[in-house]
Amino acid sequence: MMASASVRISLLFVAIGLLSLFFADIAITSINPWKDLTALFIGIVTPDFLSLQGMGTALLRTIAFAFTGVALGSVSGFLLALAFRWRVVRMFSAFIRAIHELFWALIFLQFFGFHPLTGVLAIAIPYAGIFAKVYSDILDEVDPTPARVLPAGTSTFSAFLYARVPDALPHLATYTAYRLECGLRSSAVLGFVGLPTLGFYLESSFSQGFYSEVGALLILFYVLIATLRFWARPRLVPFYIIAAPFFLGDGLPIIWGNVVRFFTEDIVPSPIRNGDGIAGLANWLSDLTLHEALPGIWNTLVLTQIALVLTGICTLIAFPLISRHFGGPKRRGIGHILLVIARSTPEYMLAYILLQLWGPSMLPAIVALALHNGGIIGHLIGKRSNEIRLRPDAPQGCDRYHYELLPRLHRPFIAFLLYRWEIIMRETAILGILGIYTLGFYVDSAIQNIQFDRAMVLILITASLNILVDTISRRVRQHLKLRTSVTCEGH
Repeated sequence: MMASASVRISLLFVAIGLLSLFFADIAITSINPWKDLTALFIGIVTPDFLSLQGMGTALLRTIAFAFTGVALGSVSGFLLALAFRWRVVRMFSAFIRAIHELFWALIFLQFFGFHPLTGVLAIAIPYAGIFAKVYSDILDEVDPTPARVLPAGTSTFSAFLYARVPDALPHLATYTAYRLECGLRSSAVLGFVGLPTLGFYLESSFSQGFYSEVGALLILFYVLIATLRFWARPRLVPFYIIAAPFFLGDGLPIIWGNVVRFFTEDIVPSPIRNGDGIAGLANWLSDLTLHEALPGIWNTLVLTQIALVLTGICTLIAFPLISRHFGGPKRRGIGHILLVIARSTPEYMLAYILLQLWGPSMLPAIVALALHNGGIIGHLIGKRSNEIRLRPDAPQGCDRYHYELLPRLHRPFIAFLLYRWEIIMRETAILGILGIYTLGFYVDSAIQNIQFDRAMVLILITASLNILVDTISRRVRQHLKLRTSVTCEGH
């Protein structure tokens, strides 16, 4: 019964994705995309590490922003997790994690400027919401037996410290380590809005056509992610956290008058500031809704649904690359490398590169989202497939794939895909900063026009849309009785 229901849900999402294609702007508008792709490929295989000035500083600041932001987000998220049973805390956590790091950065840039606090808070705030949810799930799954055998009169704090934390600690540490990897990706992407991380130098090199420098930066970033488990060992992490704030740089000084003005004037709707009354506010909201919010919501939904279906297709193609049921160790080794590259490259960074090569349309965003998320889910499903034991006389090749593995992997595949749905929506909105007409495009345009009141309303709409999709996703998973472990959900 559940299997047929999950198949019907799958077909429904495929139908919506195919229908969305008729409303999508999908085109390659550059004059000679193959020439540009060839130039980029040559640049990647002939990286120029010596021509980049400030690469070492950019690398250190990328790491420093990641450690500082993730540490602050982790502590804040743990405190929120302790009170997660309260509805107001759950709603607050859902709201702050629904707003992308780049949106937070754009907000803080308006009053903190290019101060390190902008980058740190842009990572820490949404991560606090994510940590709160996952930490709460981990603590809720702790075995209650140790708490039952505690002596009578044991305080709540002591019971928590000695009965719940020891069992949860390995899972908390594993998830926090994964979030650090995410923090490095987020830190790099913050360079695209002007902060001095690797993304800033990547955008600069790409815009000037220095593809060998682009190749050097990408390789450096992949090496940074791939070697994380070697240089970020648990016993060294406290040292990194203490040292990180000293490598953030000084930036420009904060003008506190700008902070006050932003919250008391800039984000107040202009009809209220100008004394136009309720009628003026209604007209202002109507214009914003008709010409910016609704087109942005529509394009965000269209792009999300297409990217979600293509992510599923990429996953089904990708997971056999690392599955022990297909091929030998050498092929699986190559598959692991390809999936590491796919899931380590932030969607924003990949979309930016494809946009430069193919021209402005939804296509670069769709492909970027599908490759990144397909790499992530493909890795998880590939690991699940390795846990399946087949009979010695099990069929080979395509028959093994279609009749032995796919039926057993379908439910976790749908579970992971539904979990990534809200994340894809969140990334789709922010890709509008690159010129694609999603909600992020209208937010960025409002900020460029110094219309912070309009920008804040659009950001609130974006957050609400993400919360809605997350709620639908969670209810569908509950209806289908699908579950993914908290450590895997983080991916």
